[in-house]
Amino acid sequence: MADTAAPRLDDQVCFALYAASRAVTSLYRPMLDELGLTYPQYLVMLALWEHGELSVKDLGQALSLDSGTLSPLLKRLEKLELVRRERRADDERSVCIRLTSKGDELRVKAVPLPGVIGDAMGLPVRELEELRVTLRGLTESVNAYRASHPGV
Repeated sequence: MADTAAPRLDDQVCFALYAASRAVTSLYRPMLDELGLTYPQYLVMLALWEHGELSVKDLGQALSLDSGTLSPLLKRLEKLELVRRERRADDERSVCIRLTSKGDELRVKAVPLPGVIGDAMGLPVRELEELRVTLRGLTESVNAYRASHPGV
């Protein structure tokens, strides 16, 4: 017999977030396959399409990724000839990531994706924006908690 005091799966916010994330990323997969990108690579490209160029450090902060995770992603994107990694002339320790012309051209093919995903979510635009704000706030709160509670 199950312990009635035990946490229930369906009551866990973490499970709802996990299931929603898996559903959304699986919806992206066939569209990203057509672009020749994985979901993490798509996120890198989104940041570069928005900003034009970023340092590895700034890109990592924008995507909440450490350099150990980001470096292999950037190497694969460079191999696909979508980005260029260049050391900055004024600071050899800093590497700047820039779109190639091929990477910039891919943007046109990616334009419809957010609309398709938004439609699939079945929420009015206002509710989607509220959800984004809520999720950003949740992320900030959890990160702040982790920073103030090492080892948790």
